[in-house]
Amino acid sequence: MDAFKRINVTQAQQLCADGAVMVDIRDSESFANGHPAGAIHLDNHSLAEFIAQADLDVPTIVTCYHGHASQSAAAYLHSQDFSELYSMDGGFEEWARLLPELVERETD
Repeated sequence: MDAFKRINVTQAQQLCADGAVMVDIRDSESFANGHPAGAIHLDNHSLAEFIAQADLDVPTIVTCYHGHASQSAAAYLHSQDFSELYSMDGGFEEWARLLPELVERETD
C-alpha cells in the first residue's frame, strides 16, 4: 500500500462500521464542538501515547477540517509503521454535512 489512500466520507463511514479507527486532528475546541462519532482526538500532546498503544494493523482514518492537513498526518503515521492509512477527503465539514446523525459533541 502507498503511504495512505484518500477516501470520501461514505467510504470512511463504512470502514468505521467495519472496525477502523478514526482520528481527528483538529484543535481541541473544534473537536469538542463536534466530531465524527467514535473518533479519537489526536494532537501533539496525545500523539506519542496513541502510537504506542495503537494496533498498527487496524485500518486508521485521519480527518481534519477539510481533508488537507489529514494527508500530512496520515503520511506521518505511515512513517510510524501504521500499515493501512486513509485520509478523509472533505474532512469533518463534509462528514457533518452528509452524516449529521453521526456527529458527537463533548458535554460539560
